[in-house]
Amino acid sequence: MGRIRVLSDQIANKIAAGEVVERPASVVKELLENSLDAQASEIRVECDGGGRRLIRVADNGAGMLRDDALLAFERHATSKLASVDELEAIATLGFRGEALPSIASVSRLVLETRSEEEPTGTRVEIAGGKILSCQELAMARGTAIAVRDLFFNVPARKKFLRSEQTELTHIAQLVTHYSLAWPGYSFSLHHAGKELLSVTPVETLRERVFQVFGQSTLDELIELGERAAGGFRLSGFISRPQVQKSNRNSIYLFVNRRLIRDRLLLHAISAAYHNLMPPASYPFALLFVDCEPGEVDVNVHPSKTEVRFRQGSLAHDFVRDTMREALMASRPVANAPSASPVSGFPPGPAGQMAARLPYSEFTQAIENFRFDEASNVLPEGNAPPERLPEYTLKPEMPPPARFDFGAAPPIAVGFPEPAPEPLRLRVPDTHAKLPEGVTLDPPQTMAQLAGLRVLGQIYESFILAAGPDGLWIVDQHVAHERILFEKFLAQQAAGRVEQQRLLLPLVLQLTAPQEVEYQRIADDLARAGFETEPFGQRTIAIKAAPADLSPGEIERVVYEILEIAEHEMRRVSVDDFRRGIAASLACRAAIKINMPLDQRKMEWLLSELSRTQCPMSCPHGRPVALRYTPRDILRAFHRI
Repeated sequence: MGRIRVLSDQIANKIAAGEVVERPASVVKELLENSLDAQASEIRVECDGGGRRLIRVADNGAGMLRDDALLAFERHATSKLASVDELEAIATLGFRGEALPSIASVSRLVLETRSEEEPTGTRVEIAGGKILSCQELAMARGTAIAVRDLFFNVPARKKFLRSEQTELTHIAQLVTHYSLAWPGYSFSLHHAGKELLSVTPVETLRERVFQVFGQSTLDELIELGERAAGGFRLSGFISRPQVQKSNRNSIYLFVNRRLIRDRLLLHAISAAYHNLMPPASYPFALLFVDCEPGEVDVNVHPSKTEVRFRQGSLAHDFVRDTMREALMASRPVANAPSASPVSGFPPGPAGQMAARLPYSEFTQAIENFRFDEASNVLPEGNAPPERLPEYTLKPEMPPPARFDFGAAPPIAVGFPEPAPEPLRLRVPDTHAKLPEGVTLDPPQTMAQLAGLRVLGQIYESFILAAGPDGLWIVDQHVAHERILFEKFLAQQAAGRVEQQRLLLPLVLQLTAPQEVEYQRIADDLARAGFETEPFGQRTIAIKAAPADLSPGEIERVVYEILEIAEHEMRRVSVDDFRRGIAASLACRAAIKINMPLDQRKMEWLLSELSRTQCPMSCPHGRPVALRYTPRDILRAFHRI
């Protein structure tokens, strides 16, 4: 007997399920796309146990005839393709004919459907790929598919599922994505009887963005309108550079209204923000790329989240240049922070000054420029300076000079030539290792910092100090950040975080995924010093916050922590996650650049820094200080 055999349909369906059904959210995606292809205008998603116990998607679409309802569970059965020519220009979201049989082979599925062409509907019950019953049913036009006990007959797949909250987050993200792509449709998401998302049909995308994200997010966005070139059309919203996310979860990308994760377009988005944002930060983007169906191949991967363009470079450059032009035309400027005292400093005039520039702008200015010995300040990557006229370093008169982001052309800065290479003293955080070849004696470093003599402040952003071992330049923001970070960690460990009561509760609107994350990390927020409670549908009220945090930063910090949770909770320990919260609090509460400090404040800052465990790096790994040793200085003046 030969060794080669034809697999049974049951085995083939389970293999296909391994490609199509990765997790509960994959089931929701396939069923949602079927509803949209059926021209449904109302879609309701219900789930329980993070989708493992129940997923139910109901719509008011075209429905199916009785014979079609049975045929839909055969492999490669589809109503969306009839010829090979149609495969070259797919205009529907689904087309493979593998979704329903694959889902049915690894779950207990019930299909209820009715077409207007028949007086009654059809109810089909399937378990593990086997049809158990087919009955008539009285129902309105549309389709409802309930999927229970996902992977009940494939325990090896079931054990790889994440926690209930994690799986629910993926489902909430998916429904949120599709609700944004189809503003004229009604979407709702319920979990265990609780409503997480409910949006009604609206006429414009702007109204849908308001429904999902709220007015505060909408105010930070730039509307692209509709732009076209080379057969491609682009529309949507992008954020200004000061809106910086820690991951790509806020990038919503659609091609012909199909949700995708395309590396080419993601790179185009990053390229549009080059020299406008730090390398490890990501914008908010809601982009719709439309083209003729024949210009894009969606038959690349079974999950249909990857595409291939016939003219990939043209699509990339079109998206990049269109976004770049919109950013430059908007002349992005950060909103002025509220004038509140800077916490963590002893009383004095400098501590009462509000930061003039948020940390994101500081990062943007410092990291995106380098000093070149031949001329001025050039953007990294050798980009022409005229493309970024609003980001230059210009000393003001009278001194001291400050960072200014006006439109004046860059000028040369009078550093010695050749410039000495400073010795970077960096002690990474607790779990990191020192770079190869670098050795530091922490007690000696602390003693060096404590013995420094403050000379003054340059650019109202860096402290200049002298010591027996050379000339030191200390970044006042990251130095204060390190001090506050260790202070927050100590308070959390002791369970005594200093709080400030808010005169009026701060009410924040959350997206569906953010609400799921909030429910998961509410205890960690309380441990960090926040007093919060649910306040209506997808909103929370903040009644108290850490004492070192200025009122103007509370909202930003909470949203930032929710992003940390969404990105990190599935891969790091609870202790590391809490350190991430402390790092976010410290970064927002620390003093900023362009803030004048008197002698006493600068001495206090260096003294407190010398008492920290890791005085040479901030919680995010940035160096706190640079040191020019006597040898570096002598070499620069050609004395050795």
